[in-house]
Amino acid sequence: MPNLAAVLRDAEQRLAHSSPSARLDAEVLLAHVLQKPRSYLAAWPAKTPPRDALAYFGELLERRAAGQPVAHLTGEREFWSLSLQVSEATLIPRPETELLVERAATAIRRNAASRVLDLGTGSGAIALALALKFPRLKITASDASTEALRVAERNRKMLGASNVSVVHSDWFQALNDDYEIIVANPPYVPGDDPHLREGDVRFEPRLALDGGDDGLECLRYIIRLAPRRLLHGGWLLLEHGFDQGAAVRELLSAAGFSAVGTHRDLAGHERVSEGRRQ
Repeated sequence: MPNLAAVLRDAEQRLAHSSPSARLDAEVLLAHVLQKPRSYLAAWPAKTPPRDALAYFGELLERRAAGQPVAHLTGEREFWSLSLQVSEATLIPRPETELLVERAATAIRRNAASRVLDLGTGSGAIALALALKFPRLKITASDASTEALRVAERNRKMLGASNVSVVHSDWFQALNDDYEIIVANPPYVPGDDPHLREGDVRFEPRLALDGGDDGLECLRYIIRLAPRRLLHGGWLLLEHGFDQGAAVRELLSAAGFSAVGTHRDLAGHERVSEGRRQ
């Protein structure tokens, strides 16, 4: 029976042609199978894994080699230092979305806000990151997908976020409250973008990715209707594509928002735009 070091070397080679992060993928999957932290693999390279664990690990490697996301194989993803459950019904939370949490936190402090809406919450990542950072907030996490909301509710319970309400709503349709802050990471990929047919994205819900012909369809809709649910002086914060900053700023200004601006992610891309309702 091979030891952990040998298992990882073999797994890295198997994934080398299908994943740009073959070693990391192998470590995450093996740690998941063994129900150990990744540090265990480095600390005990000579350990021999159980035969049934090796068989399960082999199954996961095959699925990863076929393109399935690691997060779907493990059923979880880290975001804002939180371990969140994910599924094929939700987007996989990405590091760049943490900028949206940071900007929302700034707006919450600036406004001494008490009510926040997370539109299209998916796994609940944004709402839960804010809820645990600001336990006195009342946060509504809405989504049109009942399957996604089941995941969000499981995460809410797992993290003990009693200040979050998970609500079924197609954008604003079932919402009647007013908010000081609205955040959203809506679909913003153009429908004909080849990236929708590549990598992990192939396995994520198209509904959460496809933003119409130019990628701005959902952003336009949210910006147009948000003032009906935003209190005066409240802020709308939106994640968007790296090349959509100028278009989103124009939409916000045309809708009457003031203090319109855009912030860059760690890669230097324009990623989050915001505006204040007058």
